[in-house]
Order: sequence, then C-alpha cells, then structure tokens
Amino acid sequence: MSKRWYNVVNPDLICEQYGADSLRLFEMFLGPLEQYKPWNTAGISGVHNFLKKLWKLYTNDTGIRNFNSKPSKENLKTLHTAIKKVENDIENFSFNTPVSCFMIAVNELTAQKCNSKEILEPLLILLSPYVPHICEELWEMLGHSNSITFESFPIFDSTMLVESTKIYPISINGKVKLKLELSLELNKEEIENVILANAEVISKLQGKPPKRVIVIPGKIINLVV
Repeated sequence: MSKRWYNVVNPDLICEQYGADSLRLFEMFLGPLEQYKPWNTAGISGVHNFLKKLWKLYTNDTGIRNFNSKPSKENLKTLHTAIKKVENDIENFSFNTPVSCFMIAVNELTAQKCNSKEILEPLLILLSPYVPHICEELWEMLGHSNSITFESFPIFDSTMLVESTKIYPISINGKVKLKLELSLELNKEEIENVILANAEVISKLQGKPPKRVIVIPGKIINLVV
C-alpha cells in the first residue's frame, strides 16, 4: 500500500461503512502483530457479519432480551473454554487467535439458545478489549451504569471443562445405528446392562439377543448379532 500507487485505503471510509469495531477486530484478525500481513478489505464483511450475530445474541426486535435462565452445562463449557483461550493468548501477545475463539463461542451460544446473564455478561467483558464500542453499548443496555472497562476479567474454572458424560455411537455388526449419552463413571458391565435394557436398542435388535457385546468405556459400543 503506497501513495505512489494510489491504493491507500482511508480508514475513515471503512469506519463509516462498517464501524470502528469492525475495522479494529479485522486488523487484530489479520495475524500476529510482529508479522507482515496482506491488506485485503474484502475480509471486513466477514468480521462485520460476526458483530451482527453478536448483537442478535443479546437483542431482539424490541431491544435487549430478557435473560433470566440458569446457565446450562453446555453454556458454562463454552464460556470457560473461551476464558481459558483468551486469557492465555493475551498473556502471550497473540491477539489474532482469540478472534476465532469469539466466533466459535458466539456460534455455540446462539445454537444453544443461551438466555443467561451469568454467561453473556462475562462474554462481553472478554470481547470488550477487541470491540469496545458495541460491548459498551450492550453493557449499558443490560442495565449497568458503570463502564465495562472497570469490570474484572472473568475467572476461569477448570471444573467446567470436565466431561461427565459421553455420547456413545451404538453399532450393530459394525454399523452405527443410534447414539446414546451415558455417564463416564459407568464401568464396562454397567454400560452393557444399560444398553441391553434400552428400548431403542432392543428395537434395533428386533428382539434378538446379541451374541457378543463389545464395550470399550469412553470409546465404542458394538453389538454382534
């Protein structure tokens, strides 16, 4: 980019079209600060669309949504995964990699239909150094009188990432027929008993008892008929 080649991009024009937060986040997303990066404003639209999705996570047609639900295990896992990632990356001055983490978190919380302040307020605090304007606006809309910049960084809780259950693929003669969520605390014999007593499994077996049950806890379940 050079004045000589008449290809200089005026940041004011980008801010007018997409907003300052979109430009700021896009510059962070380009790559590590110490490296040269190709400038291509076509990527700004993707970042801008992410911020639209973020806005929709908090608002509806009438304004800010009502957040009165308790967080689910999936909500907490998504949030604390993001806290851990962002905290480590900021400490290592890796300012580009948290952006993809933010995108994943917003996508997951949207799919989970998250409706809990306990999740969405800490998420805003995580995002605020990257997109301060939209976060400040949403923070005020959530009913806070003090600026989000005075809030403490969310505390990572490793227990939120500990898996207590697993979705097992149930195979019959090597072909996956269904999936069941079972506790990871179950041993081999307990898993076998639960499977053979499951109505859906019995239906797939058409009432025939399996000749062999192969169970590897935490991995696979295969029934041989």
